[in-house]
Amino acid sequence: MSPEILKAWRKAERERLVAARLALDADTLHAFRSRIDNHLAHAFPGLARGTLAFCWPFKNEYDPRFLAHDLRARGALTALPVVVAPRQPLVFRPWKPGDALAKGVYDIPYPAAGDPVVPDAALVPMNGFDEAGYRLGYGGGFFDRTLASMRSGESRRPIAIGVTYELARMPTIHPQSYDIPMDYVVTERGVYERIDGKLALLEAPAGEHKLPGYSSPACLAHEIAPGYFGEQEPPGRKD
Repeated sequence: MSPEILKAWRKAERERLVAARLALDADTLHAFRSRIDNHLAHAFPGLARGTLAFCWPFKNEYDPRFLAHDLRARGALTALPVVVAPRQPLVFRPWKPGDALAKGVYDIPYPAAGDPVVPDAALVPMNGFDEAGYRLGYGGGFFDRTLASMRSGESRRPIAIGVTYELARMPTIHPQSYDIPMDYVVTERGVYERIDGKLALLEAPAGEHKLPGYSSPACLAHEIAPGYFGEQEPPGRKD
């Protein structure tokens, strides 16, 4: 697929998926958000012990502000992304209710001031996601560029947790060399981990097959906060 055809195809898929998301009613959005909140809190208890980056919800995306409120009450620091320049990695600034906000790209709020922080984990919204954990965003490449820069530089790369709804699933986004897959994807259905290049459901709904070794819900605190269980060395991560 040529770059021009790929760009047009992704644009059409993005529009289709955003339209489907915008068609969701308020009750459905609330139910999906509650399920995703529960999955994240249950599978990643270490989120309360570190710095979590999240995005202000846009066009009926999952709204992480409720979860962020609960995590801050338990000691977490929360941060929002800031676009500093076109085609440059994002930076993350701490934010909590009461901190001044400015309007950025698409009029999405971002912290007006504050020293950048490196998050332990990032909740990354997705218009679409495929079976290999790749994300269809808005085409700006900001998150891919940010994660790539953290991987290649001295900064510690945050755990990338894609958050969206099952309606956003697609067979493939036709990933390119610049696309960075998510480490995990969380939907109203459950938690997926990227294992051997494919997403695997860790928390299966009643009646569905669970992965061997996951007879109970996943507890991934060590991924978010090394030392959470008293280990001396941070365990290795699956990429």
